[in-house]
Amino acid sequence: MFWDLIQQDELQKQEEKANSLEERVERLESELAATRILLNKTLVALETHLVKDIDGDGEMG
Repeated sequence: MFWDLIQQDELQKQEEKANSLEERVERLESELAATRILLNKTLVALETHLVKDIDGDGEMG
């Protein structure tokens, strides 16, 4: 019985870690998406300002 309690506690700890990790991954993915949007806007503004194709896509802005 004591051993079952220890195992249950360990399982609960692992589940909490997994949930925590999933939440962190979701937050990081969201931050990455926001960073990409900001980077793209910055690139468009810079290309427009410099009138130069910086990213090599053949277009300015």
